[in-house]
Amino acid sequence: MAAVIPAYNEEATIADVVAAVRQAGGIDPIVVVADGCTDRTAERARDAGALVVEHPENRGKAAAMKTGISATDSDVVVFLDADLVGLTREHVRALVAPVLAGEADMAIGLFDDGRLATDLAQVLAPYLSGQRAVRRRLIERMFAEEPEADVSRFGIEVALTRFAERAGLRVKEVPLEALTHRTKEEKLGLVKGLAARVKMYWEILKYAQKG
Repeated sequence: MAAVIPAYNEEATIADVVAAVRQAGGIDPIVVVADGCTDRTAERARDAGALVVEHPENRGKAAAMKTGISATDSDVVVFLDADLVGLTREHVRALVAPVLAGEADMAIGLFDDGRLATDLAQVLAPYLSGQRAVRRRLIERMFAEEPEADVSRFGIEVALTRFAERAGLRVKEVPLEALTHRTKEEKLGLVKGLAARVKMYWEILKYAQKG
C-alpha cells in the first residue's frame, strides 16, 4: 500500500496526518504532494517521514493526486486530505480494510461524530470525501477514461464517484469517528474562506455537469 496526500499550505496539520499513517503500518511510501505551497508544508512533511514531491505552482487536487500515484507502484493507494484533524492509525486501518479483504474495490471514509459543519457536508454530499482507498489499476483506469479529471481542480471526487458507478465497482462507506478537518473559513478567515468555498463548489458543479 501507498498513501498519497495532496497538500496546499497545510503546515498546521500535515505532520500529524503523516504520523497517523506511519503508525498504521504497512503503508510505504507516504507521498505528500506539496502543490505550490508557500508555507512550511513540504518541510514539515519531510520531517514527519514522508516522501515529498513539490509542484512549483498550484495545479489543483486532481493533478496532485496523479503526481502522487506516479511516485509509487503500490497495488493499493490510500488518499487522505492534508488538513485532517484527529486522524488516528485506527482510522487509516479501517479505511483500507475493506479493500485489502477483497470486500470492496473502493472504500470512502466519512466523517462521523466529528464536527457538525463537516459531518453535515458529507451527509449532504458523501461523494466529495477525500478519504479513499482504491486499487491502483482502477484509479489509473479512471484517469484514462476521465481525461478532464486531470485538469479539474476540485472535481476529482466527483470523477471517482462517477467512474465507480459506471464501472460497477464495489464501494463501501467507512465511518471515521471523531475525525474532522480545518474549514476554509478557519484557514482564510470568514470572508475569504467563504469565497473559496463557493468557488470550490462551483468548480465541482461545473465538472459534474459534464458527465
